[in-house]
Order: sequence, then C-alpha cells, then structure tokens
Amino acid sequence: MPLRRAIHKMLYFVTGSRDKFAEAKAILPDIEQFEADLPEIQSIDAEEIARAKLEEAAKGREGAFFVEDTSLYLEALGGLPGPLIKWFMKTIGNEGLVTIAAAFDNTKATAKTIIGYRGEDGDVRFYEGSLEGSIVSPRGEHGFGWDAIFMPHGIAMTFAEMSNENKNENSMRQIALKKLKAALI
Repeated sequence: MPLRRAIHKMLYFVTGSRDKFAEAKAILPDIEQFEADLPEIQSIDAEEIARAKLEEAAKGREGAFFVEDTSLYLEALGGLPGPLIKWFMKTIGNEGLVTIAAAFDNTKATAKTIIGYRGEDGDVRFYEGSLEGSIVSPRGEHGFGWDAIFMPHGIAMTFAEMSNENKNENSMRQIALKKLKAALI
C-alpha cells in the first residue's frame, strides 16, 4: 500500500552527511536535510540500526522523515563488516579492506543501503537497495567512504571513478531511494 504524502507536507532526510543528502536530493528533489549526526548502535542487523536511528530522530520531531544506513559486506569475512563498515573505515580504511580481500583471495562484496521511513502518523517502513560487486585497489577521485574500492558487477569503474550522476544511476542508495519514492507517490 502506497504511503501517499500530501504535496504540501515536507519530507526530511535526517543525516549529518552532505554527500548522502546530495545523492538523495538528486532522486527526491523535494526533500530537505535535517542535519544531525544520529547515534549509531552496534549491530550486524542494518534494519535494527535504521530503526534505532528513526527512534532517535523522532525525539521532539514531527512530520515525515527518513534515515539511512549503508553497509559493505565482504564475502571473505562471512559478511563483515556489514553495518560496522564505519568503524572498519576509521580503523583500517580502504587499504585495509583491500588487503583483507586479497589475503583471502576473495574480492566479492555486496553493498546495501536501508532506508528507514517514518510517516507523519508514526508508521515505519524500510526500503533496501543492494548491489553485488568486487573490492579493488583504490581508484578514482569522486565519492566518499569506500567508493574508491567498490566496483559494481557489470561496470568497469569504482563509485569514485563515476560522475555523481552515473553513481546515482548505479548505486544501492538509488535503488532504496527509488523504492521510497515509489511508495510516496
């Protein structure tokens, strides 16, 4: 069942990341950013993380809004770091992730974004986008986070080698955002 939102009502993306907001705004041009760095619980369940972010964002806030959590799952590590990618990036960075994949001789990876949406009535829904790919040596000058080492299957470029427009056409975030957009229509 579609979420149908009144046209005059504002939809907010609660995030502290200008990069993520820019990607979302390209797909949902009418959104506004509510800038906040939400606490991130530690869990290997991305939906649980998104739900906790929604609960935190709902404190003292009315109206419709959404949050997101993006994960990177390395097959070589049985799916880790998954939603813990932020902490892996802070400790070992892109080079460490490439070294791990190479050491296990398995570069297969899955990138996932989960969008947690909370409607004006408090209804909560989740939308996921997933993309298979490989971990490669860092390439490219664009993007952020692990964009330089993730190369989606069927595309001979990392996210960091793509233009913003090309990334928005080929990312797990756009898949999740388009699912949200379809539900809002």
